[in-house]
Amino acid sequence: MMTTPTIALLDYGVGNLYSVANALSVAGGDVVITSDPKVIQSADKILLPGVGAMRDAMANMVAHGIDVAVKDVLATKPVMAICVGMQAMFDYSEEGDVPCLGIIKGAVRLFDETWVENGHAIKIPHVGWNRVDADTDHVLWDGCNHEHFYFTHSYYCDPAPNDDLIIATTEYGEKFCSSIIRDNLFITQFHPEKSHNAGLKLLSNFIKWQP
Repeated sequence: MMTTPTIALLDYGVGNLYSVANALSVAGGDVVITSDPKVIQSADKILLPGVGAMRDAMANMVAHGIDVAVKDVLATKPVMAICVGMQAMFDYSEEGDVPCLGIIKGAVRLFDETWVENGHAIKIPHVGWNRVDADTDHVLWDGCNHEHFYFTHSYYCDPAPNDDLIIATTEYGEKFCSSIIRDNLFITQFHPEKSHNAGLKLLSNFIKWQP
């Protein structure tokens, strides 16, 4: 009989914790909200949520030792990160001019206000539903490819020159990276917890994932 995996939902001052916790529970996970590195180490899987400013997010991670704990567990456990959590995985963010975790090479950049969508300059922030295209047979995207997910962000992740890491893209004026999978790390710019059935399916896939 398959046991329910324990998912450490990391509390590093970025908000939206209870919405994510509820969605994970509905999707089949046993959730513990924590900033304790020992609890993070003992969990089966890790999820970094994300709503907030990058400078505050990184400062809170460092203050609680979450930055070190995340790097440690990446060696052995599945890790998912959402929105600001995804952006924190990169080398550097233009938001707050702050260094990040450096797990994925690349930078987090402000949307370019000269990009055009439907004949008009894009609005920043990018808020609302948009299609996510993941042309892959990876188990994490089972039943979710070309579905619409909910976004709310002013910055996007640019993994250049390692664009081969991109597993999914979204069009907003121009095409940008909306998801990466590397080894046991799964990151999304959109919010699965706000994305109804498609989001719950994606979280369920993560809960079941055995990289």
